[in-house]
Amino acid sequence: MANLRFSAVCTASKKKPLEVVAPVERPSEYFGKYVFNRAKMYKYLPQNVFNQMVDVIDNGAPFDRSIADAVAAGMKQWAEENGVTHYTHWFQPLTEGTAEKHDSFIEHDHKGGMIEEFEGKLLMQQEPDASSFPSGGIRATFEARGYSAWDPTSPVFIIDDTLCIPTIFISYTGEALDYKAPVLRALSAVNKAATDVAQYFYPDVKKVVSNLGWEQEYFLVDEDLYAARPDLMMTGRTLMGHDSAKNQQMDDHYFGTIPMRVAQFMRELEIKALELGIPCKTRHNEVAPNQFEVAPIFEETNLAIDHNMLLMSLMKRVARKHGFRCLLHEKPFAGINGSGKHNNWSLSTDTGVLLHGPGKTPMDNLRFVVFVVETLMAVYKHNGLLKASIMSATNAHRLGANEAPPAIVSSFLGKQLSDLLDALEKSDSKDVFNLAGKQSLKLDIPVIPELMIDNTDRNRTSPFAFTGNRFEFRAVGSEANCASAMIVLNTAVAEALTNFKQRVDKLIEGGEEKFEAIMKVLREDIVTCKPIHFDGNGYSDEWVEEAARRGLDVEKSCPVIFDRYLDPESVKMFESMDVMKEYELKARNEVKWETYTKKIQIEARVLGDLSMNHIIPTVTRYQSELVALVENMYKIFDASEVETMTKRNKDIIKEIAQRIERIEAGVTRLVDNRKVANKIETEREKAIAYHDTVAPVMDEIRYEIDKLELLVSDELWTLPKYRELLFIR
Repeated sequence: MANLRFSAVCTASKKKPLEVVAPVERPSEYFGKYVFNRAKMYKYLPQNVFNQMVDVIDNGAPFDRSIADAVAAGMKQWAEENGVTHYTHWFQPLTEGTAEKHDSFIEHDHKGGMIEEFEGKLLMQQEPDASSFPSGGIRATFEARGYSAWDPTSPVFIIDDTLCIPTIFISYTGEALDYKAPVLRALSAVNKAATDVAQYFYPDVKKVVSNLGWEQEYFLVDEDLYAARPDLMMTGRTLMGHDSAKNQQMDDHYFGTIPMRVAQFMRELEIKALELGIPCKTRHNEVAPNQFEVAPIFEETNLAIDHNMLLMSLMKRVARKHGFRCLLHEKPFAGINGSGKHNNWSLSTDTGVLLHGPGKTPMDNLRFVVFVVETLMAVYKHNGLLKASIMSATNAHRLGANEAPPAIVSSFLGKQLSDLLDALEKSDSKDVFNLAGKQSLKLDIPVIPELMIDNTDRNRTSPFAFTGNRFEFRAVGSEANCASAMIVLNTAVAEALTNFKQRVDKLIEGGEEKFEAIMKVLREDIVTCKPIHFDGNGYSDEWVEEAARRGLDVEKSCPVIFDRYLDPESVKMFESMDVMKEYELKARNEVKWETYTKKIQIEARVLGDLSMNHIIPTVTRYQSELVALVENMYKIFDASEVETMTKRNKDIIKEIAQRIERIEAGVTRLVDNRKVANKIETEREKAIAYHDTVAPVMDEIRYEIDKLELLVSDELWTLPKYRELLFIR
């Protein structure tokens, strides 16, 4: 193994920069090249079919199955012109990844030959086997039937020789087995609720769109070094490894010059992403060495989620072409920053109004305050559920560290907006507004008409921060499907807006003037959601105590946090907004607990294997060399001299023996604790047992191994070290 390690290090250090990619046309000329977008639909579909498709996409009109054959024919013609021979329904099961089964266009022509065929029924619906995907007990193994159904609002695209059709994935009995179906329901709910409230201010609004702009962080490591780290290969993170003497403490990597090999990787990634319609805008070095970020222009949430899932797959493929492995694990290396995926979220109308953005008139700003406050109401009421939506075995390593928000959901607003809400709370509505009719009003608080975008500082410790015209949900993990967070957030906001409108309408029906009614309910909600508002240091111990006093969820155990999905208020929210039923939530939680257990189980097995088969043999070999050295010293020198000369080596020999003993004992406990946990019948209790009794032992074993790494001769150490993994050569 020693030779393998040094071979990997030497190979990585000798890599030459790849050839610079030949100049290409401007991005605007090839953007969407492999996407069946509106321009392609206009070219390849009959005019009446094109008009119906636009109505479906823009207005949510029901898809008329009678045009399916015409749409499929147009897609097939375009696809074949681009060398496509296969098609697949591309969906997002509860595995956090994507799934696809490829079928070719060929069919028998009944004359002894073959023809290429793609009918509307094949576009609309397929039947992949549902038995091997996580279902949380909704489907038994012998109940294998499942359906994938086309989502016309997310464009079809081409990867290599395959036409990829974004779809939902449901069971034979109709339950959602994926992320997309609940996302679409949540977006429908927030559209309806937000449109109803927006019409208080803009009667011509017919539709509200949820927008998402994600910021994808990731690490790159040399492929040869990756191959020499079984823990990275099997778990996505290093289960051992002492800090490098130099890591990120100089802050020299952040926004620094992008290494040439990485720049070439980024260039190819962006070109391929743009060809697939992913509007990549930003690229830069992140804080930790070998850490980078890519971010697009914001898009409609459903499309943005699809694009993020597609990009993560694309990143891994392109990285290998450039001699890298792309790591999306939230914490692949200890002691340096982990990776997140900030979700920038907002609502906008079909008339061009950004509902979370300040306006230029008092009425605009009243609308702005209403939507900000009702978002805060959603976050306050369901803060524990929002935390559950982003929690995982991998993201748990990142949350609460110095580069990530704490595992307590709060919202940063900034001084100006905070002062405004305080003023509205304390003022009588008659003092605040001088009503001059239903369509005009004058505000006596001068600051409101002066609201500006980016009028406040930013707070890196806030998991849910207002950043001028949107909210940034910073706690989402880098390898997560954004859908999980977006399902909860959009559903919670839909519930809050629905409740707001019901209370306002009740006051209006009782004789209150519309704006007086809005102000009265708004003021109540400003007071109610105050506990979620925190502009201070989220890393402080004082905040944990204060958050608990405020009634916020401060639970840190990942399996226990998942319970929030089954709280009565969570079930009521999902059911009342027609997003998911209680049995669907229970099934998804079973999947979450099972996934958590399996991830920790795999890590524990890999750590045990590396400890016994890599670390201890290596350390024992070095110890034996030291023992032989000491013995030989006694043969050459007087005993009195040897005592002083060999003291350090003897201390190392003793320390190695003690640490080996603790590692062996730790591995034994690791195995025993797993055996006990595996006998637990319920997935929840099993996951809790793995969290409480298995994961802590892994930390203890790692501590001993990392100390040994500093003692053992460098040439004998079998695994590439952090100083080799973290600096691209």
